[in-house]
Order: sequence, then structure tokens, then C-alpha cells
Amino acid sequence: MDVVAVPTRMEAVVQRRYGGPEGFRVEEVPTPVPRAGEVLVEVHAAGVDRGVAHLVAGDPAVVRLVTGLRSPRQPVPGMDLAGRVVALGPGVTDLAVGDEVLGTGRGSFAPYARARVDRLVRRPAGLDVVAAAALPVSGLTAQGAVDDVAAVRAGHRVLVLGASGGVGTYAVQLAVAAGAEVTGVCSAGKADLVRALGAHRVLDHAREDATAGDERYDAVVDIGGRTPVRRLRRVLTPAGTLVLVGGEGGGRLTGGLGRQLAAAATSPFVRQRLVMLVATERREALGRLVARVVAGDVAPAVGRTYPLAAAAEAVADLVAGRTRGKSVLVVREG
Repeated sequence: MDVVAVPTRMEAVVQRRYGGPEGFRVEEVPTPVPRAGEVLVEVHAAGVDRGVAHLVAGDPAVVRLVTGLRSPRQPVPGMDLAGRVVALGPGVTDLAVGDEVLGTGRGSFAPYARARVDRLVRRPAGLDVVAAAALPVSGLTAQGAVDDVAAVRAGHRVLVLGASGGVGTYAVQLAVAAGAEVTGVCSAGKADLVRALGAHRVLDHAREDATAGDERYDAVVDIGGRTPVRRLRRVLTPAGTLVLVGGEGGGRLTGGLGRQLAAAATSPFVRQRLVMLVATERREALGRLVARVVAGDVAPAVGRTYPLAAAAEAVADLVAGRTRGKSVLVVREG
């Protein structure tokens, strides 16, 4: 294994029990060692996304079948990362020590994190590290919804619910870049951001019901919502596509997942496509997304940065709806 000087222990954000981010602690833990097909990344910045908040809470309860029944198997939160490769696991040949990369790993709220090689791409010189860390999870989710599932193209009418968040800001930009007419739904205080990203129309979710009017859309992308599927279907064209990206509400066991599963079960029996999105972390998809950034089709909308020690505040702000765009932890300055 090729390495540079790496400490054997590090100060990381740790969560030992399920609950809110107030349970985060900064603790000294062993520095991870990359396995076959993995590299060790010196984390310079880490994105904060809604998925992290759900994993921190162990909510809905069904996720604990994967993450650990009583406590998190992975005590260090975080997936998005951007940084520098400092060690190679056995068999790694397509990345080198010193490469600047971005992608997803496990436990990115720390100075060092392990990541699979097939979940990373090299960071282009013109993409700064904070913007790079804001890209993988949210950007790939939006790309999957807009490009891969809904196949949005010129002339389409697209409705994005949750347009001002991490996924929503990318979804709006990708749909606009495809030539679609985009309506975004968000809070009034964030409407300026969504307009600046190219949305043709912005609705205040507190005052306007996007499912009550006469408008019909070729694609509806509902991000982290709880609107009943029957109402979302009402504003779809007869052959339109509904993409459900996560969801809130529901019972303690399945949460918003129940709504998604019900939609997927209904889809084969109706003309409209009702899709529960399962986002990819594949290198090919991430490379395609980075190319769109380089081409100027999309740009990470970073709302606020936090130091690593303020990870609890960053997640709490996200859960409370105080964020605009994507939040990023700056792990290493400079």
C-alpha cells in the first residue's frame, strides 16, 4: 500500500447513539485504513445532506436494518467529500497518492475517510474544493431524477417541489439546461435563489398549492415531500413522470418510504410513470455530472459553510429548514 505521512488517530465527529445532531461529539478515533479497491482521502470539505440527517436519527426505523439496530455501525457521519488521496488500498491502480478527488465515502465528517475507487473522480482544476464537496450526493440524485428517469428535454414543463434545497437547486438547473420550462416550489424567503437558477416560475409553498391549479407537467420531481401521490398525479400529463426523491412523514417504521413504495406498486397499472428514485454513486454518473459543471450547465449552490466542529449546527439547520442550497463542512483550510 502506497502512503504518505498519515496519523494513526484523528479527531472526528462521532455519533454513538441514534438521535438528533445534538448527540454529536468530537472524539479521537483510529484513522481508517483502506481495503482492497479503496483509497484513503484526506478530507478537505464534506457536504451535508438530508440523508445524513435520516441516518443520524435512525429514521425511519427500517434503515436500522442496514445501519445498525441499536446504534450506528458507522459512528462517523457523512458521505459527500472532496480532498486528496493519501493512501491506496491493495489493487488500486487508477488513482495515485496526491490526486485531488471528489465523490462519496463513509464517514466524511472527519480529517480522513475511506472511499471506494469506483465512487470517486478527479477534481477538475477549475472546481474549488467546497463546491466539489457539494456535488456528489445531491447532484447525482438530481441528475438521476431529471436526466435518467424523467428524461427531461426541450419543451417539457417540469415542476420541482423542494426547489431551494441541495437536490432541488441541481434539479432546477438541469431541467433548465435541457430546455424545459421549470416551476419551482419553495419558501418565499428562498424564491430569489430559485429564480436565479433559471426557474421560470416560483411558487410559495405556504401560500400556493402547486397541485390545485390547471397546469399540467411532463415531469414532477418531489424532493423530501409529503404531498399525497394522488394529488401529484393530478398535475401530471396523462403520460407524465412523477419522481419521488425521499420523503417525510409517514409512520415510524417506514416513514416517507411507504409513500414511495405505494407509488412504485401503482405505476405498472397506470399510464403515468411513478418512480421511487434510487440514486447512484457510480463513477460514470459522477463523471457525467462533473462534465456538466465544467461545461457551465450547472453550478453547486453552496448556501453556507461551517467548520467541522459545527457539524451538529449544520445538520440542525438543515433539518429546521434554515438552509439555502447545499451546506458544506470545511474540514481543512487552504
